[in-house]
Amino acid sequence: MPTRVSKSKTAFARRLRREMTNAEEILWRSLRGSALDGLKFRRQVPIGNYVADFLCVEQRLIVELDGRPHEDEARRRHDAIRDRWLRDRGYFVLRLDNDLVIGGGNIPLERIREAVKAISERREPSSDPASRGHLLPQAGEGRTSRS
Repeated sequence: MPTRVSKSKTAFARRLRREMTNAEEILWRSLRGSALDGLKFRRQVPIGNYVADFLCVEQRLIVELDGRPHEDEARRRHDAIRDRWLRDRGYFVLRLDNDLVIGGGNIPLERIREAVKAISERREPSSDPASRGHLLPQAGEGRTSRS
């Protein structure tokens, strides 16, 4: 069942799209218009009570960019709860440091490609003929950078 998104969360996501960080702008230039391997990404997408920085709906891949505020212990706990909530709904969460996006050349794009490959390899057809297969990350999966 889809998760309802409040009007205030939608308005917040719109504001975030208008006020992107430098790292978000850099990554968005490489993702927009299906520029990365034909994958369609959306930016600042409300999902439940959260807003994902970048979402590839087809792969159920969320790319989150982390800067200094995410280094705080309280913020890390919040991010862990958020990531668990998203994983429980079938999303794969990839976290990248802003510094990597700003100065890492193609490394962020390669990490996204690796995540897509990992998602594709784990997605297996269900034995239920009515099912189309579904990605359900296991506990502890989904984060490729620091915890």
